[in-house]
Amino acid sequence: MSDREQPYDPYIPSGNANDAGGSNNGQGGNQRTAALQAEIDSTVGIMRDNINKVSERGQRLDALQDKTDNLAVSAQGFRRGANRVRKQMWWKDMKMRICIIVGIILLLVVIIVPSVVATR
Repeated sequence: MSDREQPYDPYIPSGNANDAGGSNNGQGGNQRTAALQAEIDSTVGIMRDNINKVSERGQRLDALQDKTDNLAVSAQGFRRGANRVRKQMWWKDMKMRICIIVGIILLLVVIIVPSVVATR
């Protein structure tokens, strides 16, 4: 009737024929429970480390996202500045070409007009 007095717990071994001695049953169960508790504590510790690592990874990803956004903004500003400089340089180049063409035309006029006038 001692089995009926205590509630059934599948994690506590019963006092059947599988036990080597009646007095060792409590110690063997305590050792097994302690070993299981140590394994559970180890697993909990590993899981806490994993959770901390995931949290740190999330923080690093957030920092990387912020840096990426800043870099995208900087790249857009650089692109605008580069286009502005390109247009300015194109206008400068066109002005220089126009000045050279006008200079050549004036030089030809200065050379050709007196020679045409002299031949008449």
